[in-house]
Amino acid sequence: MSKLTKNQKLAAGKIEAGKAYSLNEAAKLLKEITFTKFDASVDIAVRLGVDPRKANQMVRGVVSLPHGTGKQVRVLVLVAPDTEIAAAAKEAGADYVGLDEYIDKIKGGWTDIDVIITMPSVMGKIGALGRVLGPRGLMPNPKSGTVTNEIGNAVREVKAGKIDFKVDKSGIIHTSVGKVSFTPEQIKDNAREFINTIIRLKPSSAKGTYLKSIHISSTMSAGIKIDPKSVDL
Repeated sequence: MSKLTKNQKLAAGKIEAGKAYSLNEAAKLLKEITFTKFDASVDIAVRLGVDPRKANQMVRGVVSLPHGTGKQVRVLVLVAPDTEIAAAAKEAGADYVGLDEYIDKIKGGWTDIDVIITMPSVMGKIGALGRVLGPRGLMPNPKSGTVTNEIGNAVREVKAGKIDFKVDKSGIIHTSVGKVSFTPEQIKDNAREFINTIIRLKPSSAKGTYLKSIHISSTMSAGIKIDPKSVDL
């Protein structure tokens, strides 16, 4: 077993074993136990009391984080170029706009993007990209707001901090809700909005405890357990 570094020992000494912290306490503590030289991401993992194998217990949704993600999100809009819609996408801040050219690039293995937005009328052309985009979570989906006729609005929302999430096969939803450079208040606000969105999406068929556990961490830091009762609706 490798020895703990000086910083790891300092971090471990600040976290009380077995304690479930309030969201407010955890947001402050997270900044104290993060020693990376880069601006680490703030990650949150929520374990749910659902069975993702059952269609009526699948939890999936979108949330607009009040303070954004802190990341530079690269957006590709797949629409016909030289149209008003393409112009609107560019004006809204899309990084790449086009259709056949980018479909060919993706078929060739290019996935240097974070979000793809398109229109219902274009999905027929994009269906063949499922094998490339699906495993990377890049396939546009109406449920996540990435298949829409309101292209400009969709781009602005994504750029402003809108993210989509889905429970995995283990019953856990994991995502990033900011950066360590954020203030504790900003981290708390983003985490609370994310958790409350999950609460609102509770399937009626889910029985027993819904929020089983919540942990927050930064890149390479230890996880901090959060008391679900400390998250106000």
